[in-house]
Amino acid sequence: MAETVLETHGLTMRFGGVTASDNVNFKLKARELRCLIGPNGAGKSTFFKCVTGLLTPSEGHVYMRGQDVTGWQPHQIASLGVGIKTQTPNVMDALSVHENIWLAARRFNDRAEASARADDIIDRLALGPIARTDLGQLAHGERQRVELGLVAVADPWLVLLDEPAAGMSADDVARMTQIIHDMTRTAAVVIVEHDMQFIRSVAETVTVFHQGAVLMEDHVDKVMSDATVRAVYLGKKA
Repeated sequence: MAETVLETHGLTMRFGGVTASDNVNFKLKARELRCLIGPNGAGKSTFFKCVTGLLTPSEGHVYMRGQDVTGWQPHQIASLGVGIKTQTPNVMDALSVHENIWLAARRFNDRAEASARADDIIDRLALGPIARTDLGQLAHGERQRVELGLVAVADPWLVLLDEPAAGMSADDVARMTQIIHDMTRTAAVVIVEHDMQFIRSVAETVTVFHQGAVLMEDHVDKVMSDATVRAVYLGKKA
């Protein structure tokens, strides 16, 4: 049986009188890919922030490989071997693509190993033609691929991605889909996403959030055809 790499028990997050995440129980197995979807305000982003350490939940616990990491800071969670990509870019525009990825690799490796890992990721993500270009000069889709490279170069066993396909062209989304499928060879992946075309192309199991709680969790085809999900997420009558 596959190892459980991420689990939450009764995760609840309140902001004053508003409950943004409501008693969420969640489990992810090794090398599993899971998409989190839901309308704006459904609680998926709050859940993501609690898992990645950007927020400390009001109640409940977060476990990674059985270790209680509730309330840990993002850098502490990353040090376990967890790759995190948020909506806020964590890159240096004045440095080249290669320099950004090399620095990410250098956090956990000596100079020679960092160089080898950076070259490998640049090759795998087809970033060679822009490797010496400053990040600030890149198009949006190229920047998104570089940000994935910053995550992948650390060889994480768990990857947490917040809207990786946002604002991307159809060609860029296709490249992103292949990159993420490649990641699942060695890592479990959680994706918060709004792009339904991307979700259909990349997901098998989908967790639907609504009013802070998990509404449904099933295969993507069943989720997309469910009358309740269509009503609350797609805006169609049940």
